[in-house]
Amino acid sequence: MALRPVDLDPDQCLILLREKGDTVRWQPVSPTLMRYLQRHAEERGATDTGQLLRYRNGQPITYRRYDHLWVRIGEHLPWVYVQQISTHWLRHTTLTWVERNFGYGVARAYAGHSDSGSDAGTTATYVRATLQEVAAALAALTNEPHPLT
Repeated sequence: MALRPVDLDPDQCLILLREKGDTVRWQPVSPTLMRYLQRHAEERGATDTGQLLRYRNGQPITYRRYDHLWVRIGEHLPWVYVQQISTHWLRHTTLTWVERNFGYGVARAYAGHSDSGSDAGTTATYVRATLQEVAAALAALTNEPHPLT
């Protein structure tokens, strides 16, 4: 929700995420998603430092928009409602796939989890992935080449 047009690096297909706890990190995105984010910002009139995601009328979207979208999707696809599919479910499923195919360190970096040793003991402190490894996982997931790989 805090993503701004100025947070897009189209040359490297990266977005700057500002997350809870004042955490800031670069996250690879597919070239297709980057193009759509840029087009969305342009078509919806987002200023460089204003919120990128907006309604058709140009107003910034709210968290309630996500809730409403999943209700609407569930009305048209009953299995979405039955399986309780949500944005969090998509994140969990994606991270599980990344971990199974690229290992714990890459999944941890893909998720943006901190380097504190609290999540899986002391070993977690030493298991790190590079931005290029995260981009490689994204490229495999989307079946699209990424400039960092």
